[in-house]
Amino acid sequence: MATVAAGIKRGGGRGRKALVAVLDNEANISAGDLSASSAQKSKRAPARSGKAGKAAAAAVVDDVAELQGMLERLRLEKEKAEEMVRERDEVIRKKEEEIETKGKEQERLQAELRKVQRAKEFKPTVSLPLVKSLLEKEQDGDDKGKKKKKGKGKAGPERKKPCPAYVLWIKDQWVEIKKENPEADFKEVSNTLGAKWKALGAEEKQPYEERYRQEKEAYLQVVGQEKREAEAMKLLEEQQMQWTAKELLEQYLKFRQEAEEGDGGKKGKRKNSKKDKDPSKPKQPMSAYFVYSQERRAALVAEKKNVPEIGKITGEEWKNMTEAQKAPYQEVANKQKEEYHKQMEVYNQKKTEEAASLEKEEEEQKKIMKQEALELLKKKEKTVNIIKKTKEKRQMKKQENADPNRPKRPASSFILFSKEARKQLLEERSGINNSTLNALISVKWKELSGEERQMWNDKAAPAMAAYKKEMEEYTKAHSSSA
Repeated sequence: MATVAAGIKRGGGRGRKALVAVLDNEANISAGDLSASSAQKSKRAPARSGKAGKAAAAAVVDDVAELQGMLERLRLEKEKAEEMVRERDEVIRKKEEEIETKGKEQERLQAELRKVQRAKEFKPTVSLPLVKSLLEKEQDGDDKGKKKKKGKGKAGPERKKPCPAYVLWIKDQWVEIKKENPEADFKEVSNTLGAKWKALGAEEKQPYEERYRQEKEAYLQVVGQEKREAEAMKLLEEQQMQWTAKELLEQYLKFRQEAEEGDGGKKGKRKNSKKDKDPSKPKQPMSAYFVYSQERRAALVAEKKNVPEIGKITGEEWKNMTEAQKAPYQEVANKQKEEYHKQMEVYNQKKTEEAASLEKEEEEQKKIMKQEALELLKKKEKTVNIIKKTKEKRQMKKQENADPNRPKRPASSFILFSKEARKQLLEERSGINNSTLNALISVKWKELSGEERQMWNDKAAPAMAAYKKEMEEYTKAHSSSA
């Protein structure tokens, strides 16, 4: 059976050619060819599959190598990312520590600021010691006197240094010598007087020497009394300063305790630091404008005007007023001014009297203070003399009881240690004072362990044993002789 394949024509000018008709025999031949070719392909398949396997294996190896490379890159990128994260965490940690440190520092500074603010609020009621204030006033007065005199002023008769007998005699003889020889110069007169003084006998010089001796005694007595008073006042000032310092410390400790107790609560109101005005001092008189403003204020307040508005309105009204309209207010202001001047005269007179009275009281107080100071100085001198006499008696007793044959006590362990430590400390700290040096040696001795201290005891032991043996022999010898 013959099979015919018909060609299908497409629309248009272009189309495919019609398929050629295939006979049955040809179809069988073609089918046979196909089967043969498929058989041949199947025979060649094993050879081709071997090559493909090798190629596939090579491709797999390449893929595996590529994957390993990718994995290595990913691992490196991961490590790098982790390192970046660690660095970022370290930076964040440092920032947090820095913020925490700054916060602590800020808290510390705020605490210090609060302390300073509290210290500023401390207002001690301790006044300057009276002795110090009186001495300062006296010193100021002396300084002012020196400035007025400008170095040309002379001391008072009680403070003037006495002139020697020769100078006193020259003062008496100078005028007579100048009368005898008015043309003589200073050198000639001095030489003449010097020769005459040498020629004078002891009886002629006696009145001038006696006068010089009396003036010298009076001068030394005054100067000695002033020095003694100055020393006594200084001693009293030191005592009062100690009392003042103690009182000031007590006030500060009390203030600090109260401040710490009230630190957690609300802040107290600060006291006004302005000085209170003298209530007895007359008030300044008002000007004509203020007299007018005072008169108008009540009406403007009734109209519910505030202070700035009242000032503005009264100012404009005052500017627009004529001199005749201002005259009554000016008259009131003038009367107030006159009254103010009268009151100020009375006030100034009163202040002058108060100042004079205060000065008198200060002089009396100064005399009392000087007497107290002298009593304190006498007490101190008495104590010093007692201590001095006691030491002298003790020293004399030691000298009386001293026996040159008596064995001398050897150095103790502490003395041996102190000699060594002193040498070492002087090398380390040159220029150290003796009191600090002794204190350091005592501290070092106290810090020694038991073994170290025992070492110094062992060093001192042989000398102490020998001393005890010598003392036994010395005691036996003296007891037998007695």
